[in-house]
Amino acid sequence: MFRRSPVALAGPAFIASVAYVDPGNVATNSVAGATSGYALAWVVVGAGLMAMPVQYVAAKVGIASGRSVPRAAKETMSRPTRILMWLQAEIVAMATDVAEFLGAAVGLQLLFGLGLPASGLITAVISFAVLALQRRGHRPFEIGIIAFLAFVVAGVAFQLAAVGIDPGGLAAGLVPGLADPGQLVLAVGIVGATVMPHAIYAHSALTAGRVRGVGRSGRARLLGFQRTEVVAALSIASLVNLAMLLVAAGVFGGTPAAPGVDGLEAAHAGLGQLAGGAVALAFAVTLLASGLSSAAVGTYSGQVVMEGFVDVRLPLPVRRLVTMLPALVLLAVGVSPTAALVGSQVVLCFGIPFALYALLRVARDRRLLGEEAIGVPMQAVLGLISAVVVTLDVVLVVDTFTG
Repeated sequence: MFRRSPVALAGPAFIASVAYVDPGNVATNSVAGATSGYALAWVVVGAGLMAMPVQYVAAKVGIASGRSVPRAAKETMSRPTRILMWLQAEIVAMATDVAEFLGAAVGLQLLFGLGLPASGLITAVISFAVLALQRRGHRPFEIGIIAFLAFVVAGVAFQLAAVGIDPGGLAAGLVPGLADPGQLVLAVGIVGATVMPHAIYAHSALTAGRVRGVGRSGRARLLGFQRTEVVAALSIASLVNLAMLLVAAGVFGGTPAAPGVDGLEAAHAGLGQLAGGAVALAFAVTLLASGLSSAAVGTYSGQVVMEGFVDVRLPLPVRRLVTMLPALVLLAVGVSPTAALVGSQVVLCFGIPFALYALLRVARDRRLLGEEAIGVPMQAVLGLISAVVVTLDVVLVVDTFTG
């Protein structure tokens, strides 16, 4: 009989939720709140709701098949398809690393006044130290990542408590609508920063590691617990994302400073000027913690993708060094960190349909999942989510080229 305490079972969904509160989220939500007030709150809420069934199905694949999504997909895809899936996933992984690495570097710069190149090198050293936790097994790694997540939650909660909420503005912001093309770009970025491709792959791998020696009844219990954990973890992540937007809207919305708030550094300076040094400090700590934690999860996910689709394994430090190079180059040439962050989230949005395709293909396959394969209703939900994301991508491309 499979009997373990809820504490022993907890972890995968909270690790995956780190991807939903990374520096890309901080950037897109802060810029959205500062420039559009509460107007895009509905996008943040909608993206969080879309993420829940996606992450639950990812967890289900791991539990029911004992494999990650890429590993399971390998058994159903031709070699050319698998190579294509791997290549696009690597591009998405680099975009992910740009967001996470630059975010942590900016956090260090804001906290200690260091230059961005020096902050980037320190971020590299810390990220290697976080990765070293994986050598001690999944539990120390999970505890370390969840500790970073707690810093993010506490930091955002403090900011929101200090700034406050305009209930009327929030209610109006929950009504869907886009007032201008700039809001469209931010909306796509918010979705890309929330429904993260690498969270799908990582979540399935983390749950797959918990099914060894577990019978049918044990898998059923794991599935039930994962459903609860996914709702809890992603509800917290969604509230954190919404709080980021609310803080920026509350401080900058409708003020003369708002038009100049187009980056993390400007947001930090504005928070210090308008809301006080403590709020600005909490913002910088949140940014640093989110960057360091999500960088480790992103690297883990990249390894899962490479092993699963093309059966190649690199030492994690080597993989981390390779994927952080684009971020180091961007720091060296002086590209705006916030512009790179927001742009990376748009790239991620274009990677979501590929991840959802792999997830749906595997999750409905009864040869792999047996009776636990998803039925028509859940297939329809995932299909609808994919359609929404693809529509956003197409509208963004058309708007970009037509002006």
